[in-house]
Amino acid sequence: MSDRHFRLEIADRVARLTLDQPGRMNAMSPAFWRELDAILEKLQREAPARALVIDAAGKHFCAGMSLEAFGSAIAPDASSAATRANIAPLLGDMQRTFDRLADLRMPVLAAIHGGCIGGGVDLVCAADMRYCTRDAFFCVQEINIGMAADLGTLQRLPKLIPEGAARELAYTGRRLPADRALSLGLVNEVFEDTGAMLAGVMQVAREIAAKPPVAIWASKQAIDYARDHSVADGLRQMGWLQSGLWDTAAVAEAIRARAEKREPLFADLAPLRYFTDATDDATRTS
Repeated sequence: MSDRHFRLEIADRVARLTLDQPGRMNAMSPAFWRELDAILEKLQREAPARALVIDAAGKHFCAGMSLEAFGSAIAPDASSAATRANIAPLLGDMQRTFDRLADLRMPVLAAIHGGCIGGGVDLVCAADMRYCTRDAFFCVQEINIGMAADLGTLQRLPKLIPEGAARELAYTGRRLPADRALSLGLVNEVFEDTGAMLAGVMQVAREIAAKPPVAIWASKQAIDYARDHSVADGLRQMGWLQSGLWDTAAVAEAIRARAEKREPLFADLAPLRYFTDATDDATRTS
């Protein structure tokens, strides 16, 4: 069995990230978080793709946190006030991984089959869109083991489905089957099997990848902002976005390609540069 938790492939401007520990039902160990962080950093910084599809190998999408995570040195220690004070920073570090997923400069599409349990629900709630197979189910497992979900489910799920339904799942730990997930709006579409699902999801991802990346990034920012702000605030933010991200060349190319009956060609997002990347030599003046 490979020690790697993920397999990353990039083709046709679409990145496919596969959870690849089927023998462990893709459970989340401490190494899972380190690997995912590194992959998301690469995707965010270099923008080698225009859409990200997350799927999984094996019988289930994800069984949630692994037992080794609960028994490791990073497990929350509630033995004293001093150690309890460290729980919030520990959780914050883990929560930021899924924040990075949600904040990617490209849309994230989750392709889910079998069980999506506990931390798996946290993960897919951070995606832009979710798709699943007929056999898929979702479970806020944390309540079944004596704790509240703490990595994003309780914050993101009520913004994806009716609040009452989210509360029912969080309070009971019941399984949410695929058909009800579709009726509640948690998933965009239900497929008969994984083959059909991956074909359908990759088609959506390729359609996204064919659009101008700057406009996709602006659209994602606007939708995310509108989720937590009033319409008036969202419209004001839209003006700021257009002021900074309006791309005359992309609009002209889209119109020209339509007139010429061909596929448009758009520039990729530029790689990110951070202040900490600069060297002293690069900033020193003579």
